[in-house]
Amino acid sequence: MAIDCLVLGAGQEIGKSCVVVTINGKKIMFDCGMHMGCDDHNRYPDFSILSKSGDFDNTISCLIITHFHMDHVGALPYFTEVCGYNGPVYMSYPTKALSPLMLEDYRRIMVDRRGEEELFTSAHIASCMNKVIPLDLKQTIQVDEDLQIRAYYAGHVLGAVMVYAKVGDAAIVYTGDYNMTTDRHLGAAKIDRLQLDLLISESTYATTTRGSKYPREREFLQAVHKCVAGGGKALIPSFALGRAQELCMLLDDYWERMNIKVPIYFSSGLTIQANMYYKMLISWTSQNVKEKHVTHNPFDFKNVKDFYRSLIHAPGPCVLFATPGMLCAGFSLEVFKHWAPSPLNLVALPGYSVAGTVGHKLMSGKPTTVDLYNGTKVDVRCKIHQVAFSPHTDAKGIMDLTKFLSPKNIVLVHGEKPSMMSLKDKITSELGIPCFVPANGETVSVASTTFVKANASDMFLKICSNPNFRFSNSSTQLRVTDQRTADGVLVIEKSKKAKIVHQDEVSEVLHEKDHVVSLAYCCPVKVKGESDDVGLIKQLSEKISETVSCADEIHESETCLQVGSFKGSLCLKEECVHRRGISSSCSEVKFLCCNWSVADLELGWGIINAMKQNL
Repeated sequence: MAIDCLVLGAGQEIGKSCVVVTINGKKIMFDCGMHMGCDDHNRYPDFSILSKSGDFDNTISCLIITHFHMDHVGALPYFTEVCGYNGPVYMSYPTKALSPLMLEDYRRIMVDRRGEEELFTSAHIASCMNKVIPLDLKQTIQVDEDLQIRAYYAGHVLGAVMVYAKVGDAAIVYTGDYNMTTDRHLGAAKIDRLQLDLLISESTYATTTRGSKYPREREFLQAVHKCVAGGGKALIPSFALGRAQELCMLLDDYWERMNIKVPIYFSSGLTIQANMYYKMLISWTSQNVKEKHVTHNPFDFKNVKDFYRSLIHAPGPCVLFATPGMLCAGFSLEVFKHWAPSPLNLVALPGYSVAGTVGHKLMSGKPTTVDLYNGTKVDVRCKIHQVAFSPHTDAKGIMDLTKFLSPKNIVLVHGEKPSMMSLKDKITSELGIPCFVPANGETVSVASTTFVKANASDMFLKICSNPNFRFSNSSTQLRVTDQRTADGVLVIEKSKKAKIVHQDEVSEVLHEKDHVVSLAYCCPVKVKGESDDVGLIKQLSEKISETVSCADEIHESETCLQVGSFKGSLCLKEECVHRRGISSSCSEVKFLCCNWSVADLELGWGIINAMKQNL
């Protein structure tokens, strides 16, 4: 059986995460996001690939949302209420609580402020969230008779989870977005060591390795402090949930230590609601926050106030957290238009900005003007400062998780193509794990695990139970080891249960006469450069003479090597028992199979001829 991984979003790009995995007949949709940098039909995943008729209920077994960011949940109300999917939807308790706030905030910005077409309504959001089944960490959910899922802590943002899914013997993990290091308000991702056929991992920072967070925090604080000390205004575009809380904790603490009286503002009432949920969901935060919560709530910020629109043109310095992040729309973009022309001001970008957003344009260079969505231009004379406060793991974190889980295959999503291809090469070369980087609309198929339950014959069990002690002397003590081995053969007969029998029972089980292989021998022969046929035969002859002491009658010719007789052990390696053998004048010797490491040489015909008679 195969596992099929269809990428509907975040394939060789960052945005509209949506991956549909088919495991032994069960289809699971992971995430249902929108692209923050698109305002056309590419904003949502192409759901028609799943079903031309729109019958998604009979196509998808379940849908799982990993966290509340819009590029992972933004298309959910559209998919359930407009496209008509009514199957089970799973997400963590915090994600269920916070997703409707994010969705409504986005709908209000795009429709009420920008006047765009309303793709889903407030009623759609409420109806959609009523269908959600909440998940707790490490809770195993039996979706149906065959499919089970389990959530693991992912860090990243409050309530983010990695998802383990298993159908029969086949198992996968979809990471969503995750962070392998702790920050000021969240812990690092945690997951059990699992047996996986496939790992689907985000790769936002596929080639970035971050150092200590303290220099980054100091750099950020110094930039903001320098701005306000010079009478400027510092704009920090951030989403209301996640980095906003971490940076508020950082600035609030710094303001207290430095006795700074410049006001810090939040622009969104949504943030007030968000902080309320952070206070309620302390169990999902870092250990540091949990310990501080005993004496005071770390999300009760002493120096942070509400911001009113009238303060945009107020004189004097200030720090403003304005939503949404990336300067993609809404109030943060409105404030940017007013503050960007002043060289006293600062725009601090605390994380990744998706291509197509104003934030990405500012990160890509030092533009003097920026085109906005409505076609207007804004002069940019303010300072631009970017600090990597991203909640995503870096390249080292991705490699660490991959090493820990050791999946049979890995698919990378949610990243930029050049960086993803570089990480793919690294995973393949260093870990030896097949790695795939599909684009949107592409499907990757990998083999799935199938375990066969088998009975064992009495003879096989008896041989297994017989001890085979081996004694060895060390410098201080006598060591005894049990080297028991048993040669078994797996027999699967039609309509009968599989059975492991001892090798001496095979003939009886198969109702056949005894078959004996007198010789099978493996030896590696490394060929470098352009060797002629005679040279190859010479090398093989020398190798046999070195490794098989009892070999006799070795005769070389230009195209063939003849060996008399010698004893060896049976090699059942599939890659050995094919292609090449040795002819022999002795009927006892059936064939000799060799491991060849051939470099810079193509053989159009067999140099060693297998003996055809008596096989």
